[in-house]
Amino acid sequence: MTPPIAVLAKFSVHSPQHITDTPIATIWRVTRDDGTFAALKTYKDDNLQDEAPGFDLLAAQEGRGAAYIYARAESAVLMEWLDGPLLGDLTRSGDDASAALALMETANRLHQMPVKTIESLDPLDNRFRALFEATFTADCPSAAEGTIRKACGLAQGLLANQTNIRPLHGDFHHDNVKGSGRGYLAFDAKGVLGERSFEFANAFRNPLGAEEFSGRPEIILKRAEIWSAGLNVSRDHLLSWAAAFSALSLSWTHKSSFGPGISKDVQLIDTFLSLMG
Repeated sequence: MTPPIAVLAKFSVHSPQHITDTPIATIWRVTRDDGTFAALKTYKDDNLQDEAPGFDLLAAQEGRGAAYIYARAESAVLMEWLDGPLLGDLTRSGDDASAALALMETANRLHQMPVKTIESLDPLDNRFRALFEATFTADCPSAAEGTIRKACGLAQGLLANQTNIRPLHGDFHHDNVKGSGRGYLAFDAKGVLGERSFEFANAFRNPLGAEEFSGRPEIILKRAEIWSAGLNVSRDHLLSWAAAFSALSLSWTHKSSFGPGISKDVQLIDTFLSLMG
């Protein structure tokens, strides 16, 4: 299996080595004409699908805290090769404090980009639509429904009172930040427009393979202390975004219909809510 010859020729790369597959794309390590490596992402349906806004955002970053985007086509993207390791590996190896600090430093670099108009970015109000339109079946546990409704209320309040609105990565967490010769850099952005504090909403739930660890109250509070200080917002404000996003994520998972099996899924939201003053 190799990338289409036309794609290799268009991007002037060669010697592809298969790295991994995602549900919608294949990632290769390729060699550029100057001998350096690059990452080539080819899409299985011949279009970038909903990842296009993320690449618009990364291109606008021009390398500030993010992988460089070298070239794009309708069905492929050529970007900076990141040697690793993933920032999530720090947490998985037991050094979550260093990972939390590195996430903050990477976000600061990302947000050094001057605020500019990127038409394709998804406004946060629109992104939360799946939560606001969610329904509950008659047999949905009342306690779980109450938790989701509280998180929904938090989301409505946060969105109505956003400050420091700017282009955001939108899926910023440990496994979307990787080491390189230029330090830790973000990749796989979604590309959203909203309050800067939202950038860390998903990081509380990560990285993969460390969900139980990340859900411990003491770990949540340590992360919140680091990130709220770096963002100059209150701890409760940051935890509100975490609770709101967790409810939104459940809405995507359950296709905006909550039923009897939701009780276990809301436990993390309950933890966020319980830690707020």
